[in-house]
Amino acid sequence: MVIGGISIWVGVTSLLLHAARHRREAWPAEKAGALIAWGGVAFPTVVLLLLLGYAVWLMPAIRPWNPLAAKDGAIEVTGEQFWWRIRYPAVGDQPAFETANEIRLPLGRPATFSLKATDVIHSFWIPALGGKMDMIPGRTNFLTLTPTRTGSYRAPCAEFCGASHAYMAFSVIVMEEDDYNAWRSRLIDGQASAANEGGQLLQRHGCVGCHSLRGLQIAGQTAPDLTLIGARLSIGAGALANTPENIARFIHSPSSVKPGAKMPAFNMLPEDDIEEIARYLGGLQ
Repeated sequence: MVIGGISIWVGVTSLLLHAARHRREAWPAEKAGALIAWGGVAFPTVVLLLLLGYAVWLMPAIRPWNPLAAKDGAIEVTGEQFWWRIRYPAVGDQPAFETANEIRLPLGRPATFSLKATDVIHSFWIPALGGKMDMIPGRTNFLTLTPTRTGSYRAPCAEFCGASHAYMAFSVIVMEEDDYNAWRSRLIDGQASAANEGGQLLQRHGCVGCHSLRGLQIAGQTAPDLTLIGARLSIGAGALANTPENIARFIHSPSSVKPGAKMPAFNMLPEDDIEEIARYLGGLQ
């Protein structure tokens, strides 16, 4: 594209300079006609056709959804007010599993995302990796991205979706292949202890009615999965750094952190119970 653009620019500039020269005699009609035919018709037609052919040849590799990259299944991302439900597909003998508000990807491997929304329009956008794609209720869109360097990146919702739109983000962590496989195995095998006091409090106070946590008997489906939540970079979909103090703050009064959050406040619980639950969740790594 750069070569084609430079060629056109050089041609047009050359014609401009040539036409601006002082000439005593007029051009013959035949010569002027030849200039128009070759410089104004033939040259741009050939260059633009070549560029069009090159762009068509590139399309399979640069279109938003690359079927070849989805051979192992797409990572399903669902936007909800105001968090992200993330479901990884089964790979080989490893089962599918669900997490929330954080995506981990292996370096250099194309990843296809299946994008959905349950309530209003959201927009999936990882600025460091590629363009954005709307998430529309009742429709599934696809996007393929290839991470080229390791690191942690913030990914905000790019479509206004309500009072906590500015506090709806997820973390993207690009890892070496071996590290990614180890993380995936650890998350699949992760089990919360129901015998732990924190696990007992989660069940006693009804947290597992909405949240799921592998290892506990009840698994809610309406709120983020909490399995290994202590290993995530943030809580509340990017609203707060992941510390026991911030977990306790979120449990105590979610709406003070995320206006419009559907999670009710649990400020009626004893402070000791909230702190114990926060320590328990922060230790799930």
